[in-house]
Amino acid sequence: MRPFGELEADVMRVLWAAADDGPVTIHTITDALNTEGRNLAYTTVMTVTERLRAKGWLTREKVSRSFRYSALRTADDYSAQLMTEALDSSADRAGALLRFAGRLDAAEAAALRQALDALPGDDAAERPGAGS
Repeated sequence: MRPFGELEADVMRVLWAAADDGPVTIHTITDALNTEGRNLAYTTVMTVTERLRAKGWLTREKVSRSFRYSALRTADDYSAQLMTEALDSSADRAGALLRFAGRLDAAEAAALRQALDALPGDDAAERPGAGS
């Protein structure tokens, strides 16, 4: 998976932010993007949105004479996929993970520790470095 381009990422941010409100139209997406100081054409946003749908990131439903779009995957799914691919490209996954973990602030490290401890079937005592 290639990372999103700038406009793709912006469209996805609009859709992720609107997730609780339900599917949105191209007009809604265009208006949200243009409030950020842009002047994007409806057709440009429609093209990018359709490309994201073709890539499997969006779904659409016909409502009256227009389509409404919603994200199929979350922002967290996207970030996790990018992180997995970065690790897959590393010759030393453990080393890359350690460098990543070393860059976390205290709250992020605590959240990661809690998430690891909550993994099913995981025995913290068996993990390297546990208890240190």
